[in-house]
Amino acid sequence: MLPKIVIGVILLVIGVMAFGIITGKGKPSDQSSCPDPLSLQTPVDLDKVTAILYPGQERGGNFKAHGGFRFDNAKDNNIEVKAVMDSELQEAGRYLEQGEVQYMFDFVASCGIRYRFDHLLTLSPKFAEMAEKLPQPKEGDSRTTHIDPISVKAGEVIATAVGFKNNGHDESSINVFVDFGVYDLRGKSMFQNPQSFAVCWFNLLSESDEKIVRSLPSGSSESGTKSTLCK
Repeated sequence: MLPKIVIGVILLVIGVMAFGIITGKGKPSDQSSCPDPLSLQTPVDLDKVTAILYPGQERGGNFKAHGGFRFDNAKDNNIEVKAVMDSELQEAGRYLEQGEVQYMFDFVASCGIRYRFDHLLTLSPKFAEMAEKLPQPKEGDSRTTHIDPISVKAGEVIATAVGFKNNGHDESSINVFVDFGVYDLRGKSMFQNPQSFAVCWFNLLSESDEKIVRSLPSGSSESGTKSTLCK
């Protein structure tokens, strides 16, 4: 007869695995379904980008595993954001920041690549319909909710506007940017925080796009191009 403590551990492991399967976070990876070498489509039009936020650096007094794109020459917030690879939207969040509704989306490819967009402002119709079912937005509460997975193809439009229309203070001042993070979960424990597996997505773009990204100035006056991920 197994000791009670051993039985308890077994039940705990089974419970965690069941939670992972239910939420999609425990979905086994199929590494063969990802291209080798791995490459991602650039999610935005680089001709409109003025600065790059580097993944793996301090910004706003906190460590940021994700990076992003800034569009400081934009006259409005109308920037398209596209899926970087075939994947599923598995988690989504709707929250308020500076009084404006913002969306955070987590996509997962079947082989274990996870990528996130944050500060989406206007969603394409396919995702706007889903977003109406999310919890009502609250100021500063950017927690995501697991949803019934929505399949996307590389290049599919996810959002048509990003950032803040009023910048929280001045109705004539916009702040146009989008956060973008990539996490490589292949071969990793499915019970750990995906943010622990953030990667420098610069290296995963086409050679020409990577060259453009690295040539653009940093969007962070705090850390510049200093990064624990991008070398």
